[in-house]
Amino acid sequence: MNIEELRMYCLSMPGATEDIKWGADLCFCVGAKMFCVTGVDDATHMTFKVRDDEFEELCETEFFEPAAYVGRYKWVAFRSPEMRAKFSDKKLKEYIKQSYELVRDKLPKKKLKDIGLG
Repeated sequence: MNIEELRMYCLSMPGATEDIKWGADLCFCVGAKMFCVTGVDDATHMTFKVRDDEFEELCETEFFEPAAYVGRYKWVAFRSPEMRAKFSDKKLKEYIKQSYELVRDKLPKKKLKDIGLG
């Protein structure tokens, strides 16, 4: 999945927005809360939130490690661009959608209503 395919996929989710933070990170958000972060020019480095019960298991695979700064909140990152290239786009989309849902489901009801999801 290239950067444009990732953008189209993430922005197809209800209430999703994009923003560039820290100068070079493309952040996809729902209700101003991030659910996926990648490089502004390519999607070889990527982080997203996973369920608590799958975090440790994923971090033990060759593909993922705890994400810098947000690993304690159960965010994972690809270990390298090579690992991202080997990972299935179909499975990646499932994880991104799950990350979106995890973040969306934690939003206050007022915020959901404000962004048209309540």
